[in-house]
Amino acid sequence: MPITANDTKRKSWLEVPDNSDFPIQNIPFGVFLTKENVVTVGTRIGDYAIDLGALQQLNYFEGIDLTDDMFMQDTLNDFISDGKKTWRLVRNRIADIFDETNPQLRDSTKDRDIVIFNIDDVEMQLPVLIGDYTDFYSSREHATNVGKMFRDPENALLPNWLHIPVGYHGRSSTIVPSGIPVHRPMGQTLPAGHDTPVFGASRLVDFELETAFITTDVNVMGENIPTYEAEDYIFGMVLLNDWSARDIQKWEYVPLGPFLAKNFATSISPWIVTMDALEPFRTKGPKQDPTPLPYLQTKGKKAFDIHLEVSIQPENQEETIVSKSNFKYLYWSMAQQLAHHTSNGCRVNSGDMMGSGTISGPTPDSFGSMLELTWGGKNPLKMNDGSERKFIEDNDTVIIRGFCENAEVRIGFGEVSSQLLPPFIRQ
Repeated sequence: MPITANDTKRKSWLEVPDNSDFPIQNIPFGVFLTKENVVTVGTRIGDYAIDLGALQQLNYFEGIDLTDDMFMQDTLNDFISDGKKTWRLVRNRIADIFDETNPQLRDSTKDRDIVIFNIDDVEMQLPVLIGDYTDFYSSREHATNVGKMFRDPENALLPNWLHIPVGYHGRSSTIVPSGIPVHRPMGQTLPAGHDTPVFGASRLVDFELETAFITTDVNVMGENIPTYEAEDYIFGMVLLNDWSARDIQKWEYVPLGPFLAKNFATSISPWIVTMDALEPFRTKGPKQDPTPLPYLQTKGKKAFDIHLEVSIQPENQEETIVSKSNFKYLYWSMAQQLAHHTSNGCRVNSGDMMGSGTISGPTPDSFGSMLELTWGGKNPLKMNDGSERKFIEDNDTVIIRGFCENAEVRIGFGEVSSQLLPPFIRQ
């Protein structure tokens, strides 16, 4: 089935600002709360949020096999479960409805008033009920930098890293959408020069520049999915900030890896950009040497040219861009990550989320965390207001943005923006 929604010549009868992340060729999916406190599944074109539940009730999806309440829910899980054919049919239909040559909705003032909202008049929600969250560790540059800082610089990568997409299971209960503030975590740390830990607020809170992909129902328990099928089970992608407490992490991560240093908060952008929308931006990833084992081998372009940037905004001050990276730097692709995840028969469900791991590039200005950008705090970053940052300070806001762009179209994710608040202290 062709992806007619990607036609770069198509224009919408809705006004779309220049350089918008959300032209009619994007059509992401999300969930929002209206002024009338109605929660609905929606999409976005330009600066307009579109109520897909209302469109369905008005029979704009006639001829597409959907359950009666498909878009009148507070998550996208059921829609995602319907699979790739349904996603493409719906996205193509939305593109047709909002095409400048289609008068059906354009010329119906009554229907438009029900369906279309200004983006500032809705409150974005978490788009899916995330049952399970896995975070990978797939940037060679990031893994090498961390290895140099904390292990032997000559053997920065552990022996398994070039053979498997390393990952761990995170905590889905503390995944929040953009705009929800995060408290500085409390935890155990081991102060320098001490042999007994203390309990208190983390002093080294960091961001991690990541993306994540959302899956449909992939397999039954015991079944594995080959790399050449894996992308069929990926609905789309979001931006992700995997907040990290480096001092807590340093004390706890041996022998079982990250725990409280990571699971206190993970922030994601609210619009899921579909794999169909990203199709024009495929590119080759890094050369893999040694050649992966047969079950991880892939053919063709499995990476995507997604420009990423991170800003830090001190309270009541202008933001400072501190990192510019790109998704294409990742060593292990999403197809390889998902194939590896199911290689032992692990079940993956609709709405599960897989984080990429920190995405660092080859140059110091493309590193994906403060740990790397300041090299463990040794080289503070200068903010536009004259202040310096070794790590994230209370009331700072971390903003991650991402977009793809070629000569014909720009497809973006918007942003994930989160403020770090002081620790929550029970009175």
